[in-house]
This record gives sequence, C-alpha cells and structure tokens, in this order.
Amino acid sequence: MFNKILVVCVGNVCRSPTAERLLKRFHPSLTVASAGLGALVGKGADPAAASVASAHDLYLENHCARQISARLCREYDLILTMEKRHIAALCDIAPEMRSKVMLFGHWDSEREIPDPYRKSRDAFEAVYTLLERSARQWAQALNAEQGKP
Repeated sequence: MFNKILVVCVGNVCRSPTAERLLKRFHPSLTVASAGLGALVGKGADPAAASVASAHDLYLENHCARQISARLCREYDLILTMEKRHIAALCDIAPEMRSKVMLFGHWDSEREIPDPYRKSRDAFEAVYTLLERSARQWAQALNAEQGKP
C-alpha cells in the first residue's frame, strides 16, 4: 500500500510542488512531499507556477525546494517523476529504489510532463492541465488499491 508519496522533478519549484498539492487535494489521507534532482534549495514555488495554480484554487505558498537524496527516497513508499530520465537519475542515486519509482503520468499513457520553467504562461497552463489529470488518475488508482470507490 502506498501511503507516503514523493514527487520529483528537477528544480522542485514548478512541477513537483504543484503535483504534490494536487495529490493532497484529490487524496487527502496521503502523505505527499516533493523534491528535486537539481533543486533550487530553499526557494519557493516559481511565481508563474504559483499564479497558474492559484487561478485553479490551488496554493503553493510555504513551499520550500529541497534536494533529493537516497535517504529521502527510503522514507517513501512510491516515488513519482515527471520524465523517464528522472527515473534513471534516481536509480543512479539509489538503485534499490527502482521498484518504487514510476512516472507521474503513468496512467496517462506513460506521459512525460515537460518542464515549463522560464517558459510562457501558456506552457505553465498546459503543464497544470497534465498534472491535474495525472493527479486525479493516481488518486483513483490509489483508492482502488485501498478498496475505496
């Protein structure tokens, strides 16, 4: 059973904090956190990501970017990444974690979610849509695993 989920991207300021909050919204009983492979440690959410999220009544304040580590990975039951190359990078950091690493877009035809960092607001909106869809799909899958409708 997956009760503790870690969401990973690169900087931990755009995709993973948004995905973290969306998973919490759609499955409040989960413990969800996020981290980055090349985190902008100590930074808050990217202003464009925060603006797009707030337009959808999702708030990213109090987010603080943190760096992924093997130790951090071991604390979670499931680790969700945005891109396939992130899976490979995590396996380099902690090879024993491979069995619990999947794409955030797994239920959406193994979709990779592109990085909107330093791109247009339209790019952030498109990524938000992908993140929201994938978060809903994960919540449904996790509910089914737990025998909930």
